Amino acid sequence: MGNNDQKPIVGAIIIAGALIAGAILLKGAGPISPNTGNGIPVTALAPIGKSERIKGDPKAKVALIMYEDFQCPFCGAISGLEEGSEAEKYLKQIDPSWTPIMPGLSEYINNGSVKFVYRDFPFLGPESIRSAEAGWCAEEQGKFWEYHDYLYGHQKGENKGAFSDTFLKSFAKNLGLDTSAFDACLDSTSYTEVVLASKAEGAAAGVTGTPKGFILKSGKIVSTIDGAESWVTVKPKIDSALK
Repeated sequence: MGNNDQKPIVGAIIIAGALIAGAILLKGAGPISPNTGNGIPVTALAPIGKSERIKGDPKAKVALIMYEDFQCPFCGAISGLEEGSEAEKYLKQIDPSWTPIMPGLSEYINNGSVKFVYRDFPFLGPESIRSAEAGWCAEEQGKFWEYHDYLYGHQKGENKGAFSDTFLKSFAKNLGLDTSAFDACLDSTSYTEVVLASKAEGAAAGVTGTPKGFILKSGKIVSTIDGAESWVTVKPKIDSALK
């Protein structure tokens, strides 16, 4: 094992009650299928499609595909959008050097060397599915990333009403979206199948919880992110993929 393997990493969350109580410490990804070159497991990871939500240069050769759940507190933590959250405190108790992934990754996104692909894996309950659908409704108006950030900045527990339809619609209003179009989109449940298909594709790729990331170079998996890893451990993986 390398040095990074010596530090426990918070992996998938399994719903069993309290916000943090469901976290399981992992040292690596669970079994997926036989491995291939570079020691990276073979998965049925869906290729990046034209309708993906992508941040950064779509032509970048290095991609980070991240499966997330808007209710997942550790997804919120790696976003770096809510400093001082309970999940962040928990992670720093485990590893005082822990820092969120997205603020560090933003430099690579902004300079065009890495593209970030967000995929839905709504496994924490009904509000996970509805918030994921709402994200797609915001995408219709070209506002997915603004809505993405707003959701992660307003997490208040799982399936407690924080992401009820009423609040999801109010978020769109607060962000200046066309509320009539957004509300009609959400009410229609037109993206339910899209969201559930993303979850099924993630499961086929071996995703069992969130956050779960796949780092690709020229379309091939070269590394993974297994749980709420620190930017300290993710940065070397990105740098290696860029070589």
